[in-house]
Amino acid sequence: MLDKIRSLHWQPLCVCLLVFFVVNCALSTGAKAQPPSSSLTLAKAVQMTLAQHPQLRVFKWRVRALEGQRQFAAQRPAYELDLEAENILGSGDFEAVDAAEITLAVSSVIELGDKQQARTAFVDSRLAYVEVEKKVAALDLIGEVTQAFITTLSLQEKHAIAKEATTLAQHTYQQVLMRVNRGVTPKAEGLRAKAALARARLKESEIKARYESSKVILASYWGANQLSFTQLGGDLYAFNEVPTFNVLLQRVNATPAIERYAREARVREAEMQLALSQSDSDLRWQVGIKRFAATDDSAFSVGVSMPLFAQKRNRGNVQAAIAAKNQVKDEKQAALLALRARLFKAYTQRQQQQQGFKQLKQEVIPLLTESLALTQDAYEKGAYSYLDWAIAQQALLDARMTLVDAATSVLLNQALIEQLTAQPLNIR
Repeated sequence: MLDKIRSLHWQPLCVCLLVFFVVNCALSTGAKAQPPSSSLTLAKAVQMTLAQHPQLRVFKWRVRALEGQRQFAAQRPAYELDLEAENILGSGDFEAVDAAEITLAVSSVIELGDKQQARTAFVDSRLAYVEVEKKVAALDLIGEVTQAFITTLSLQEKHAIAKEATTLAQHTYQQVLMRVNRGVTPKAEGLRAKAALARARLKESEIKARYESSKVILASYWGANQLSFTQLGGDLYAFNEVPTFNVLLQRVNATPAIERYAREARVREAEMQLALSQSDSDLRWQVGIKRFAATDDSAFSVGVSMPLFAQKRNRGNVQAAIAAKNQVKDEKQAALLALRARLFKAYTQRQQQQQGFKQLKQEVIPLLTESLALTQDAYEKGAYSYLDWAIAQQALLDARMTLVDAATSVLLNQALIEQLTAQPLNIR
């Protein structure tokens, strides 16, 4: 078998979460990521995704919109210019404008109940909520691109194994064919070996197509129309250490996914205060001058008005705001329960798959490797048939593919744990 040692340098999965805090600064200044080299690392894939994915650029416009709303909310009530004409276009003494009474007045509103402060506080709380939503969206994107990277890296490893399997099948066919030509092996075994070679080539082609497709999907996260990398840099079999489940569970409480509920609670609190401020009636004032055309006299006019029963009419809005505020508490508890279940599932699956990986690597594959060598030696001496040799080859190939699947599952669950806790798993 070919040597499996790779000259690749794996960027640990924990880097993907740390990159977010670095790239987040670059996002705010509009920095552009450099194009990747022929070998793409996970850290570079995450960096380009955070810098160029349109899902994160949306938050820039949401902030701009809220800043405009805050500017509007901070304004005082507008002044109004009122013009009123009475006793015009009538008959007799009121014909045309002979007896017109024209009033020119300026009016506005005196807001009571700190309405202006309540409006601006509400918009400020929404701005803070958008910031934490941006963090959540970034972490979700990191999780997605990490999963895509691991899947592609897994296919890259499977493609390498499939190429080795094709090479081995070619070598096997040549050996069987030599024995057939010497008349020491039935022709049927040569045909089976040739069919096995065809199947190996077909399997290699199928895995290669999936691998190339997966690379295109990975590159789509940063909007690349063409692939500028040929392979992924990484070690599929390098795992981080994992703390206990209780330690991981404590980390969940400090994640942006939970922080979002705290920010939302502040939004609902500000919304409730805004609703309460509407319970105080505003004073509407008017000052003007009135001219009497009939006598050519003028006089000042002053008016004040206030809506009645504002508090009673506003009770429904206050009740709705209080209910929305209390609802956030239950939503937070439900989210914590869901996160706990997802975290426990990822944790247990990772532990199980890592144990299976160790058994495959340390016990099963060494035994199958030795078995294949002995079977091949026995076949060359005529003690075993081609079928025995083919079974030994396939058993080792299946075990190596299973090892890749186990390693992939460990890394995928590890990435999910990091996403749910928003922290790297490195505890050293």
